[in-house]
Amino acid sequence: MYKQYSFLPLVAAAVLLSSACAHKPADQQRVANAETRAQQQEGLDERVRRVLGEAPLAPDNGLDPDLMYKFLLAEIAGQRGDIEFASDTYLQLARITGDARVARRATEIALYAKRDDVALETARIWYGADPNSPTARRTLADLLIKSGDLRSAQPLLAEVLATAEGGPQPVVMQLYEVCSKHPDKRAVYKLIRDLTAPYAGLPESYYVLAQAAYANGDPEQALRHAEQAMKLRPDWQQGALLKSLLLREQDREQALAYMNEFLRAHPDAHELRLNYARALVAERRYAEAKEEFRVLLDANSNNANLAFTLGLLSAQIDDPAAADEQFKNALSLGYGDPDAVYYQLGQVNEKLERYDEAARWYRAVQGGDQFVAAQGRYALLLARRDGVDEARSYLHSLEVAEDAQRVQLIQAEAHMLREVRDYEQSYQVLRVALDERPDHPALLYDVALAAEKTDRLDVAESRLLKLIELRPESAQAYNALGYTLADRTERYDEAREYIVKALTLEPDDPFILDSMGWVEYRLGKLEEGLRYLRRAYELQPDPEIAAHLGEVLWVKGEEDEARRIWNDIAEKHPDNETLKQAMRKYLGP
Repeated sequence: MYKQYSFLPLVAAAVLLSSACAHKPADQQRVANAETRAQQQEGLDERVRRVLGEAPLAPDNGLDPDLMYKFLLAEIAGQRGDIEFASDTYLQLARITGDARVARRATEIALYAKRDDVALETARIWYGADPNSPTARRTLADLLIKSGDLRSAQPLLAEVLATAEGGPQPVVMQLYEVCSKHPDKRAVYKLIRDLTAPYAGLPESYYVLAQAAYANGDPEQALRHAEQAMKLRPDWQQGALLKSLLLREQDREQALAYMNEFLRAHPDAHELRLNYARALVAERRYAEAKEEFRVLLDANSNNANLAFTLGLLSAQIDDPAAADEQFKNALSLGYGDPDAVYYQLGQVNEKLERYDEAARWYRAVQGGDQFVAAQGRYALLLARRDGVDEARSYLHSLEVAEDAQRVQLIQAEAHMLREVRDYEQSYQVLRVALDERPDHPALLYDVALAAEKTDRLDVAESRLLKLIELRPESAQAYNALGYTLADRTERYDEAREYIVKALTLEPDDPFILDSMGWVEYRLGKLEEGLRYLRRAYELQPDPEIAAHLGEVLWVKGEEDEARRIWNDIAEKHPDNETLKQAMRKYLGP
């Protein structure tokens, strides 16, 4: 059902019209003399000229049954969904009566119908009939800005500011939002600068100037305005948020430092703390982000979203016990997507080696984005307990409605086979699926990885090149091809070109940084390689990154550090084959 405008009941509409237009009894009308009628018409014409700036209406337009009929007809049309007819009729009524209440009604209907030109005309009538109405003044100003007429809007906005009940601050804070509809951002900045000039002592003035300056493409000026706002009101959380966002444009570390400093002085600034925590996540500083979300959850103990986020961060920093606690907390608080929580609980219980419990959580996932992934993880647990055939039969028994999910099930089966080191079967499953869908990006990628595992390097390269042709902005495709060439061939210069392209697309991806470090090492540039690998490991302490970092350290003669990194990561990932190979190579069996 379409949402329709909420029209007044017909009885109320009739009352509105009668009060707005002062309809005289019929007997009085009959005795009204021609001179009085002429005076009334002259007054009406003058009002219309003043409001609309148009020629006078036709004579003899006083209220009569025809106007009442039009009014009721407009209401009925609106109730039946014919908004355009209702708007046209109200426009006529506003022109004829010149009454503020009728014009307001006409403006509201025109706005609902998205007829800004009509709304502008009726708002002029409304404001002309009731120039002391703050609502009429602001509505007309807004419509003038939308029409591009900043010059006419400026005195109206200045009056709105000067007459605002309770002070100009709330209105000042809305200035940019009101003016942002205008395409000329330089003109908007000048307008706001002129309007806020009388209020230079208000931090709100500099706040909206910062918004307008940033929109005008001047982030440095925007930051200066934001800093001035904070000088005037150092404890202002909203101003601090704006300043931190502007700082991030120039220096992300400086922005983080500023938010941290503000929070030390104002620990109850929860909105800024939330933004600080999210910024830490964006920088992959997960442990610090976890602490900020913990503070937020302590202050908002019934917030299921915070509990879920804290669980994710705990899992990210390899604290599965804390993650398990917070995910269960999120469930008890009524998190809106329980399937997502079940899936995460399955993963953390796997890490805790509580495999039966993990299996129960995976089986609990009944839908959503995690459904296929959960069934794939369950199948892997099933394979380890009851054998690969049982696991494959389970996956084949699942019914899904869309081909996208069917592909995901195929990928899950191939992943399960790869995990149990049946690389050939994994490749064959994916190859058959790709034969049926030769241009499927995800299958091209997975087939390439499976082909590399079975020493089909020509297949891996051809599939990745095709993926790059289909998705030229796929950083992962460039990275996979570059790493394969660097790790499995001596085509190091060519490999580096692909990895450089990947790094250009995703400069902070730890796995691409790892590839870059590895190819630099292969090229004999140990210092450069070590720099990239340290950065990758700092962002993501992954066992395969640790294997590469340790090898480069060992070759450079820093054997103690290599041994320490390997031993630390091996405690958390004892079954990672790449890590075990590196340790056997240099430490022995």
